[in-house]
Amino acid sequence: AGQIRFGTRAGRWVIALTVLGSGIAFLEATVVNVALPTLAADLDADVADLQWTLNGYMLTLAALILIGGSLGDRYGRRRVFLVGVIWFTLASALCALAPTVEVLIVARVFQGIGGALLTPGSLAIIEATFHREDRARAIGAWSALGGIAGAIGPLLGGWLIETVDWRAIFLINLPLGAFIVWAAPRYVPETRDETVSGRLDVLGSTLAAAALAGITFALIRASELGGVDGGVLVALAIGVATAAAFVLTERRAEQPMLPLSIFSSRQFSAANVVTFVVYAALGGVFFLLVIVLQVVLGYSPIAAGAAALPVTVLLLLFSARSGALAQRIGPRLPLTAGPVLIAAGMLMLSGIEAGDAYLTAVLPGILVYGVGLVFVVAPITATVLAAAPVRHAGVASGVNNAVARTAGLVAVAALPLLVGLSGTDLMNPAALEDGFQAAMIVTAALSLAGALIAFLFISADVLESAEDPSGHNIDHLDTDLHCGIDSPPLRPGHEGLEVAAARADRT
Repeated sequence: AGQIRFGTRAGRWVIALTVLGSGIAFLEATVVNVALPTLAADLDADVADLQWTLNGYMLTLAALILIGGSLGDRYGRRRVFLVGVIWFTLASALCALAPTVEVLIVARVFQGIGGALLTPGSLAIIEATFHREDRARAIGAWSALGGIAGAIGPLLGGWLIETVDWRAIFLINLPLGAFIVWAAPRYVPETRDETVSGRLDVLGSTLAAAALAGITFALIRASELGGVDGGVLVALAIGVATAAAFVLTERRAEQPMLPLSIFSSRQFSAANVVTFVVYAALGGVFFLLVIVLQVVLGYSPIAAGAAALPVTVLLLLFSARSGALAQRIGPRLPLTAGPVLIAAGMLMLSGIEAGDAYLTAVLPGILVYGVGLVFVVAPITATVLAAAPVRHAGVASGVNNAVARTAGLVAVAALPLLVGLSGTDLMNPAALEDGFQAAMIVTAALSLAGALIAFLFISADVLESAEDPSGHNIDHLDTDLHCGIDSPPLRPGHEGLEVAAARADRT
């Protein structure tokens, strides 16, 4: 463990297999959005069905990602990674064979479980297997290649839907998964955390999943009904009660899945609140935008998938510079300006109407939105890692990933309810156009709230106070991303990278 060098044959194999494994999970988080109109038509799905098609995956992924990392630390990161890949691949096959939308939703829930097992393990494997001097470069390569996977996801999905069938977006995971299962035991060393002791926090994970499920079900059911009934109230009560029980359980547990003491840092708490608010806005935008492009503007699936490509290009080109800027001037200004620009882009997109051209009605808003996102993703990750105690670095990164996914989960569940989209409205161009315009105003307001929180509570010098595991001050902490739309992952930058690698996500 910790002896593989970057640039060697062994190093290339480890990076390739971990990128491929996490890449299939990243792809499924975004590619299904492009397929939603096709799913609605082919499986006779309404708004609630489409919401659960997305949220079934995100629910189990968000709820179980922390415990997935813990399992890898205890029982072997490669072993749990492979279990996740096998689980994910089998669930993908079930998705592809689903005869009804109900079966598809169940399969997506199982996909999320597999994703929660393999996603944290991919980066943990790199951190544990590469030599300390090469670890940062390996994480950077993993991050950049993951960004490419995020970029091609909607394009690939649109092409498969248009030329083959929507089921092909799931079938493509089968040969990829089979290759990983064959190659990983041959080329990826096994590692585990020998210091881990005590029992897994199964109760905490179960309560977290129940809380998310109850609240999400209540929001989607209310959206479906256009109001509140007894079932909505019962689900909401279950969600709130289990959330409270989760907090109490984590406070008393000997080995909690989520050590609540980590939130005693005002900077850590504020950064995660900003993450939740801004990523809720992002989740709402990308849930509806690809549908609007197809239903209102008449785009093909591949054209809708390509429409947001400028965002990913901007992130890949400029996120490292954004991280370096945050290091020089502090994260407060970027995390204030970024959400403001995101909100401006959303307001520009709110004017989309039937018959509009991409270059005049869509691209300008996409570009402004993408520039805003550049100022958010890297600085927010750096702030989270710098604000947490070193001993909780892995938990801190896992928490921030879970917060981002939960935000998207809540946004997809709540936004249609807030703007009055229900039943078959997503396939009704007039109703969808009106609902989308209202939704962009709501998401812009959320993003502006994130800017205000950052301005009031994020310190300009939080990165200067970051310390490495040996207690030395970090002068050049820089981060990047691997998938800006899905979650706020990390890529250590240039100087001080060894420290950032040591703080990388072990969960």
